[in-house]
Amino acid sequence: MLVEVCANSLESALNAQRAGADRIELCSELGVGGITPSAGLIKLVKQRLDIPVHVLIRPRSGHFHYSIAEFEVMKADIEACKNLGVDGIVSGMLHNDFTIDVEGTRELVELSKPMHFTFHRAFDWVAEPTRAINKLGNLGVDTILTSGGHPSAEKGIETLKEWQKQASISIMAGGGINLSNARDFKVAGLGAIHLSGVTFGNPVDVSGKISMNSAKHLVENQVGITNTLLIQSVVQAVK
Repeated sequence: MLVEVCANSLESALNAQRAGADRIELCSELGVGGITPSAGLIKLVKQRLDIPVHVLIRPRSGHFHYSIAEFEVMKADIEACKNLGVDGIVSGMLHNDFTIDVEGTRELVELSKPMHFTFHRAFDWVAEPTRAINKLGNLGVDTILTSGGHPSAEKGIETLKEWQKQASISIMAGGGINLSNARDFKVAGLGAIHLSGVTFGNPVDVSGKISMNSAKHLVENQVGITNTLLIQSVVQAVK
């Protein structure tokens, strides 16, 4: 069974390789589901690892319906990954009605070739997943990362099992996979699992310090963008 580790740093990537992982998905900010890592991080991970490195192409947190500008950034990031020798791309796009953005995804897949392409967990928001699996296979997607449309892959294991029986591409289980349930996915006939395996360290006592996290920016159904009129008003007020 293939074990993919979602690694959020150079240290995490190296630890995953030492532990025997088959490949990594490199990203940043696991707390929001992951976003595209920096070019410097990608470069160092590729230099230091011997196992395949797949990179998440997601320009921001939140939903998966992207603007024209965001789509341009995604394509530029894929080109950068190609130049850095990355082995695979992890990405995907939806329309605002939660159907697959076929044209956008096709463009990402074509641009990614010959790299492996995984359609990420945006798939778990799709209304008709069985039809979507066939569409993605026809687009040239190699793998779908999914929890089976459930809060965790463990709860969705029967769905994942059925999808893999029907699909011609790899269904990779992801979401809440750990030591206690990992083997269940092998028994179910799945060929790949995805997990972060994160524990926390490097503690710093921040009691009495103001928080640098901003809850108002953690919005899944909207996208925060700099407001031109608001900034213009501030500029005029101070210039």
